[in-house]
Amino acid sequence: MRLTILGGGGFRVPLVYGALLADRGEGRVTRVVLHDLDADRLSAVTRVLAEQAAGVAGAPEVTATTDLDEALRGADFVFSAIRVGGLQGRADDERVALAEGVLGQETVGAGGIAYGLRTVPVAADIARRVARLAPDAWVINFTNPAGLVTEAMARHLGDRVIGICDSPVGLGRRIARVLGADPREAWIDYVGLNHLGWVRGLRVAGRDELPRLLADPALLGSFEEGRLFGADWLRSLGAIPNEYLHYYYFNREAVRAYREAERTRGAFLRDQQACFYEEARRPGACALAAWERTRAEREATYMSENREAAGAGEREADDLSGGYEKVALALMRAVARNERTVLILNVRNRGTLSVLDHEAVIEVPCVVDASGAHPVAVDPLPGHATGLVCAVKAVEREVLAAAGTGSRAAAVKAFALHPLVDSVNTAHRLLDGYRAVHPGLAYLR
Repeated sequence: MRLTILGGGGFRVPLVYGALLADRGEGRVTRVVLHDLDADRLSAVTRVLAEQAAGVAGAPEVTATTDLDEALRGADFVFSAIRVGGLQGRADDERVALAEGVLGQETVGAGGIAYGLRTVPVAADIARRVARLAPDAWVINFTNPAGLVTEAMARHLGDRVIGICDSPVGLGRRIARVLGADPREAWIDYVGLNHLGWVRGLRVAGRDELPRLLADPALLGSFEEGRLFGADWLRSLGAIPNEYLHYYYFNREAVRAYREAERTRGAFLRDQQACFYEEARRPGACALAAWERTRAEREATYMSENREAAGAGEREADDLSGGYEKVALALMRAVARNERTVLILNVRNRGTLSVLDHEAVIEVPCVVDASGAHPVAVDPLPGHATGLVCAVKAVEREVLAAAGTGSRAAAVKAFALHPLVDSVNTAHRLLDGYRAVHPGLAYLR
């Protein structure tokens, strides 16, 4: 089986390859094709993968190319993890937003909109090429903003594109761990959009254990989201939000923390990864060791500004191991081997949430088998959550309209309608600021 990884020079590719090395079942991936526009990054990551595979019998063969069509031909699965504009683009997104006093995070608020406006046209082109060159391939999208990009690709690929994210998986795992349950045996009632969802229940042997957690201040204070949001707020919600909802519920504190930070997250990652790629290309260097050191630092500092603003402390050791690569592997195995499983994924709504249309991509538990991912029926969201979901989905639709037509008016509308951007005038300035630093947004007129 052949897996093509778009963004193959990306820093997290070794996580995916490591998961493939551990998979010894029938119908496993035997060939990995890395595609990236940056040949130097491809070379560095290829070295890391070669060191990972050393001594591993039957390790998937790895090839690399800068030719997209060549990479796609013959693919059974396409894993998309591209970053249009690179980490410099992410740092610019943050800086422009913070200059206007609003959030610049890469998937939330102004930064997420800017990233979407850059990424959707590229993702749509990739989807059209997959439909033409590898019509039987399944596309697994991890490119952010994951829900928005998955919806853009679904317009060309239908249900053959599925979005993944490690946030719901990590959240469910932490809640189960605190409750003394095995995450593999728990049903996680999670619903929303990507980076905008809530755990409303966690059932073990048919019993919902979440009320026990919400009633116990000590348990609530023993895991990351409990410390991040506070016990009182979680009890008020009657649910455990995805960590990204901290940007909504504590927006002023988050913006202040980002403005006071020595560097934004994007600037930190840009500088950190530049050092890694330089070291990995150095003759005689151990590329894998350099990657592992850099990854450990990256994971430990994840959402550090939010944790600092909330007084939540350091991340726990069990939360430093990532997880999206395991979701990707489980998804591929379920489809390729018809190993029926349940995963929280980004898929077309199909009536699952009645407040959204059938084509809207949502993030919910899905039953996965050889025919794809099928969303499971869920109870309606409460009013406060429905309002946020509908507002953010309306913003995503304006981003899609702007990307499809080049309409400046639609782009301004996307910024202005977002709950974390509070002014039409600010929306105009944001778009002007982003167009000044991103040549790829020149299409908006």
